[in-house]
Amino acid sequence: MKALVFSKKRIKLKKIPIPKPKRNEALIKVIKAGICNTDLEILKGYMNFEGVLGHEFVGIVVESEEKKWIGKRVVGEINIGCGICDYCLKDKINHCPSRKVLGILNKNGVFSEYVTLPLSNLHVVPDKISDRAAVFTEPLAAALRILEQIKLSRKDKVLILGDGKLGLLIAQVIKRTGVNVYCIGKHKKKLKILEEKGIKTLLAGEGIAKKFDIVIEATGNREGFEMGLNYTKPEGKIILKSTYSGNINTDISAVVINEFHIIGSRCGPFDKALKWLEKDLIDVESLIDGEYSLDEWKKAFSEARKSENLKILFAISQ
Repeated sequence: MKALVFSKKRIKLKKIPIPKPKRNEALIKVIKAGICNTDLEILKGYMNFEGVLGHEFVGIVVESEEKKWIGKRVVGEINIGCGICDYCLKDKINHCPSRKVLGILNKNGVFSEYVTLPLSNLHVVPDKISDRAAVFTEPLAAALRILEQIKLSRKDKVLILGDGKLGLLIAQVIKRTGVNVYCIGKHKKKLKILEEKGIKTLLAGEGIAKKFDIVIEATGNREGFEMGLNYTKPEGKIILKSTYSGNINTDISAVVINEFHIIGSRCGPFDKALKWLEKDLIDVESLIDGEYSLDEWKKAFSEARKSENLKILFAISQ
């Protein structure tokens, strides 16, 4: 099969063997996949990953010991636990210390014609959801994770830092709760998507005097954390969503002085994300800026790196 393999700091389109599903796994034919900012950070050295890239996808199950799965259109959760540790036994696979992570840690990803995943990771995609929209299940679930971690009050003022793919999804999710939400970004084109949905936007560098009860950092870069410190009220919450290669160099004394609550936030509920997509509660189509075949991978990654672009998809099979 064709696969985009990252090795020795280089990407190559290769022919590699189709993976064989293990017990309680499925072989999935990948239909579409999305390039995420995490994929771009892996190219810079994040997680020291080598293998097939990609973790956002929709596909069709073509092989499974449980025949009821064959032919089902599915998306898949990215964390694969050991099944025996305390976290796995408490259904907290995302924190299994021995976990594999699809296209990120010790598990080949979805920028390929086929992929394997445990059946327990799979979710059937409702017929109403298009293939293009289904690719957003994983990042939308990550946005919804925030609502599991904090309780929002109608009095709260929430600021999202970053107008990238995840930032725009988070802004839409928070808007649905009825709180006052703002998004700060660098691109008028991206912010306009939110403005058309009644979400207040701010251009970075315009000088924002106000402070916020909750700041959600989704810039995808190291500067985002320091920005979060500057915009948060004393005793406020800072939700960190960005993952990137390298370390930050920031004076964190403000965390102590202002008694900030800092919360890391990662993967979220796929079942809820699919329900939101099925009910058209979230606009994802406006976030797609291109679609390419695996053969066009160089162009796809070039477009994904452009700051003015949002989601770039791979159309892998029909």
